[in-house]
Amino acid sequence: RDAFAVLFFVSVGMLFDPAILWQEPLRVLLVVLAIMLGKTLAAFALVRMLGYPLHSALTVSISLAQIGEFSFILVGLGSSLGLLPAQAQSLILAGAMLSIAFNPLLFALAEPWRKRALARAARGHTDTQPDPLSVLPDGTDPNRLQGHVVLLGYGDLGRALHLALAPKHATVIAEIDRDHVEALRAAGQAAVWGDAAEDAVLVQTHVARARALVLTFGDPLKAARIAEVARMLNPGVQLLACADSAEAARALREAGFDQVIEARACQVEAVRLALQAQARAD
Repeated sequence: RDAFAVLFFVSVGMLFDPAILWQEPLRVLLVVLAIMLGKTLAAFALVRMLGYPLHSALTVSISLAQIGEFSFILVGLGSSLGLLPAQAQSLILAGAMLSIAFNPLLFALAEPWRKRALARAARGHTDTQPDPLSVLPDGTDPNRLQGHVVLLGYGDLGRALHLALAPKHATVIAEIDRDHVEALRAAGQAAVWGDAAEDAVLVQTHVARARALVLTFGDPLKAARIAEVARMLNPGVQLLACADSAEAARALREAGFDQVIEARACQVEAVRLALQAQARAD
């Protein structure tokens, strides 16, 4: 996979004429601005229109402030069909490469932007009402919030782990997908919506009284923050994580997780436990 990725980007680089950077600097700048500002503002407006909070809109919009592999394919196809002149192809490739290069910088700057924006929103009372899905319902059984397992993420791996844990352990799930949270609550499962790296979301999972926390995604920056907050709220909580690579596993251990398991092994173990639980029930 890595070899093909290298081959792909090298072939794209061969299509790019670097002379465009000094021959048409203004046009290159306009293309980059259209990508990084146009897409960012459009994504921000759309996410806000869908009712998501300010911090989510900022994160999503900044993550989309680039164009990548698919644009390269379209440019190559347009060029081969004679729909794009050579200069337009070079401009788009330059814009794509620069937007990809600048995107990590935008992410580095995103956190202070987000904090300032949230502070302004709080002063203006525009984001002060909590989302109903971001807090546990008042009628949640308190017995399920003591010695429970906090499960962060409800993707394919999260579902498999929940299926394995549910027969023996009370669980509280934190998930970024609203539809998943709504479905879980409709089924009677304690779940909160939000970014698990947010302090408020971890507080809502009652990690302070949990026996364990299981992380099903491998973002090292978020993992470090999650481990820090979880330890602060509950020094004795056991922190477990599933990693999709050796590099991710190393980062998770450095972040403070007690046990890190390869993702495929997590799924196999989850299925095994679920089958055992079903056999006992039968």
